[in-house]
Amino acid sequence: MSSNLPRWSALSRDVVDDARPRVMGILNVTPDSFSDGGRAQRLDHAVRHAESLLAEGADLLDLGGESSRPGAKPVSEPEELRRVLPVLDAVRAFSDIPISIDTTKAEVARRALDAGADVINDITALRGDPDMARVIADRGAGVVLMHMAGTPETMQKAPTYVDVVVEVHDMLARRIDSLERLGIARERIAVDPGIGFGKTFAHNLSLLQQFSRFVNLGCVVLVGTSRKGFLGTITGRPVHQRDPASVVSSLWACTQGARVVRVHDVGGMADALRVWNALRRPEDPT
Repeated sequence: MSSNLPRWSALSRDVVDDARPRVMGILNVTPDSFSDGGRAQRLDHAVRHAESLLAEGADLLDLGGESSRPGAKPVSEPEELRRVLPVLDAVRAFSDIPISIDTTKAEVARRALDAGADVINDITALRGDPDMARVIADRGAGVVLMHMAGTPETMQKAPTYVDVVVEVHDMLARRIDSLERLGIARERIAVDPGIGFGKTFAHNLSLLQQFSRFVNLGCVVLVGTSRKGFLGTITGRPVHQRDPASVVSSLWACTQGARVVRVHDVGGMADALRVWNALRRPEDPT
């Protein structure tokens, strides 16, 4: 049995100890992601993008080979592996940064963890593949559990909740309990309320306004608002002009307890967090 825990465990422990949010840089190797589809499809482009994210201040990378934008159709396991593994191998050749693999497939997770990934970021909260939880448990990996109603193809077709905050919170709590029964310690688990995944504009605002509710789950809390549609609704800006709004919404979540922010614009987010941290902790401006 291999263990992918050390890098993720060290990161999650540091996050809890000093309460300084960390920046997760998005590295999509897909032709159809909503914001940067096609940007890093070629291996050399993907590697340069990873190098750029590291230089801009990413604390970890989230590598994905299947788009989860609204309406996206799934890709095959072989195709996802073809997209992800060469990039993972290439990045691992020059960096030991923690790497998360954004996948719902157990075999993709297994192969990626064996190749040096540390974390599995699963938009189905490990409900999409019955073998996923065992792969996580057996390899000592970290995991991000995200809430999503439906699938990417269907999630924005009239999502309905009685109380979105309570329902998202309780679903994540149940998933944490399920993983703990498999021997996956809470310190290895992060949670993500899934902004934009099966939620209306009003649902997204409610989740952010009450984001502190998710801290009591006892896990690192991740937020992903970067360039999403609700920011376009607020600002009237197209996707590639939403980075300032992304920073503001992410910082809001950090004031409510988010400890990992998943973003496209790593440099802008990292700078914002440095200023925010200096203002709230002037004795330690770094």
